[in-house]
Amino acid sequence: MDVKTVSRRGFMGGVAAALGYIGVRPGDVWAQARSAAPAVPRARLSTSEYDAVAKLASNENPYGPPESVMKAMTEAFKYSNRYGYPDGGIVQEIAAHHGVKPENVLLGAGSGEILQVVGTTFLQDGRKVIGVEPSYGSVYQHASGIKADAIKLPLRDDYTQDVAEMIKVARANYRDLGFVYLCNPNNPTGLVVSKQDVKLLLDGIPADLPVLIDEAYHHFIDDARYATSIPYVLEGRPVIVARTFSKIAALAGMRLGYAVAPKYLIDEMRPHAVGSINALVKWGGVAALKDTAAQEQVKRVTRELRDKTTAELQALGFSVIPSQTNFFMVHVKRHVVPLAEEFRKKGVLVGRPFPPMTEHLRVSVGTADEMNRFMAAFKEIFGPSRGTTAQ
Repeated sequence: MDVKTVSRRGFMGGVAAALGYIGVRPGDVWAQARSAAPAVPRARLSTSEYDAVAKLASNENPYGPPESVMKAMTEAFKYSNRYGYPDGGIVQEIAAHHGVKPENVLLGAGSGEILQVVGTTFLQDGRKVIGVEPSYGSVYQHASGIKADAIKLPLRDDYTQDVAEMIKVARANYRDLGFVYLCNPNNPTGLVVSKQDVKLLLDGIPADLPVLIDEAYHHFIDDARYATSIPYVLEGRPVIVARTFSKIAALAGMRLGYAVAPKYLIDEMRPHAVGSINALVKWGGVAALKDTAAQEQVKRVTRELRDKTTAELQALGFSVIPSQTNFFMVHVKRHVVPLAEEFRKKGVLVGRPFPPMTEHLRVSVGTADEMNRFMAAFKEIFGPSRGTTAQ
């Protein structure tokens, strides 16, 4: 292709099409399964097949980056051949956004890198992480990979995290622990840990035990019981808050996330960070932070489609865990691995299993068309009605 003949509009469209697959290749539709559920077979699709399916497996923003972010990334291409390029002040923008200092911010290639950096930093000498199961399994997988271990507590019967039990176990195993992991809201259940329970946890465990709080889905929450844990960083507590641009900001394929934590924890973590973040996404991240209107639009549409779809499932007699995120879990009373294959054959990609909840199917909220395709496939697989709601 002669790049001189490409219009700016066409160039930006090409960027969206090409860069969208950096993190999720057409031949690897189980994007999150790479670290969290290696036993799940990966479907191999061609590019055209991948473009044709409804992608409801990885909790992405289906609408792509807004125009403001695409413009910023396109303009940043002029730095693609340089080291030491201007980065738009991404760290300073994140710090200002949260009311902290730049020294309290650590960038990562998605929040996934941040979770791994925390593990590498604080699980030395055989220390353990404590958290719940199911949750975002990357933390536990990384612990196993570096020959550390995890203490995984079951969810309560209502699928919430048992903070009182977490405190009890943390106290009993204090000398062996590296950090506590709290995914809030939790992936895959979509349920929040209330601000009262977060405070209870922080007040109840040993004062010097780090707590990693994963807020990847923070932007979708409307539950008044929830609050971000950034203020605890300002208090100097050993709290590490992980955030990502992969979800509401629609930059999953570009890879940008960050940690906000007290300086002494950031200083411990920094040597373990790779720092392989490209010029484009840094500028895109700055634009995304400023474009709050685009985020509000995505949140509104996502909630509307989520609530509409879950209501339809409940009307068919299937129970759904109330979600505060851009995904939900429906109890299908069948193992989800063969079920996911049935959906794939109908052109719909759905989530992987989350043991021990292997009969709960996690479904990402896509576009209106994708959700209609999901419901059509669901009815074909299960029939038009189950008659009664089951737990």
